[in-house]
Amino acid sequence: MAAYGRFDFLWRVLPLTFSAFGLLAPQTICAAERNWCEVLSIQGRSSLPLIASTLRERQNQPPSPLPRVHTEGTLPHQGIYDESIAAKKDLPVMLDAALAWHITADVAWLAMAQQYLLAWVETYQPSYNPIDETGFDALIDTYAIIRDTFSSTERARITQFLERWAQGYLRSIDEQNQSKIWINNWQSHRVKLLTLIATALDDHTLFEAARTLFQKQLTVNIAKTGETEDFEDRDALHYVVYDLQPLVQAALAAQRRGEDWYHWTTPDGASLEKAVAWLTPYVSGQKNHEEFVNTHVRFDLIRLHAGEKGFSGLFDPHVAAPLYWFASLLDPTLGPLAKGLSNTPPPFVALCGL
Repeated sequence: MAAYGRFDFLWRVLPLTFSAFGLLAPQTICAAERNWCEVLSIQGRSSLPLIASTLRERQNQPPSPLPRVHTEGTLPHQGIYDESIAAKKDLPVMLDAALAWHITADVAWLAMAQQYLLAWVETYQPSYNPIDETGFDALIDTYAIIRDTFSSTERARITQFLERWAQGYLRSIDEQNQSKIWINNWQSHRVKLLTLIATALDDHTLFEAARTLFQKQLTVNIAKTGETEDFEDRDALHYVVYDLQPLVQAALAAQRRGEDWYHWTTPDGASLEKAVAWLTPYVSGQKNHEEFVNTHVRFDLIRLHAGEKGFSGLFDPHVAAPLYWFASLLDPTLGPLAKGLSNTPPPFVALCGL
């Protein structure tokens, strides 16, 4: 299918963050005979109110980038937790602005997206902590959408920033030790970020490295039954969701390059599809699970005693809504369950008329 002028970003833009948009192959969800540009122009405009209110609130506020963010392993009001949470609110805003520009052609939204992205690129120093940095997928996707609107000098600066970030993650993985963070959800988030950067930059070498890491992660993280390492370690479906969603986002990016990572199967018979299927009875309500009862992670108990929501009691299936909306782009049979979890899908999913 040919690109359609200013909507040609759809052929390279990536799966997006929890609060924003996911990319899909049009033939996967939309009827093949439908004009993709028509889908964007008609349904895209109808979905604009979903993001306009947030943008209006921030339109006159400058971005607030930090050179470092850190929330992993800390509680509210500890260290720079509060400042980090506040600053990272810029990330979905820049992505919303980029999509609003593509829907409306309003250059005010483009200017906002450019301003926010450049501010972060000029300020932020990657820490290579994937829990702190997983939300930066919004920055990567913002660049994929508005890349061609930057000057050649700006594009070179942003590309250099992303390339250096990706290479830093690759080096950290090469130097990995044997702790669980190299096979649990931490590694899933690393794989996501690497895959998204590779796709945004159209970097074939980096994409091949991301593919290898994705396959290795499935091999060490998912059992042939579909159970994940995180469930065994944390006794919490919350962390199953947190582990699988970045892998689904990586698989969506791979789909844009014609590869099916969702159904790829390890020699032992494990797959991302099987892991989502293992989780589904708990999400659909057929099964219940008391969260974190037998966790092996001390910080889970710290959060429990601090009264943090979600670290005790029954698993709340609604936290899995974004995962199932994204997974439904790879397996449309999951669409009804996604709708049952949330009537408001990520805007890009609504854009395609599920």
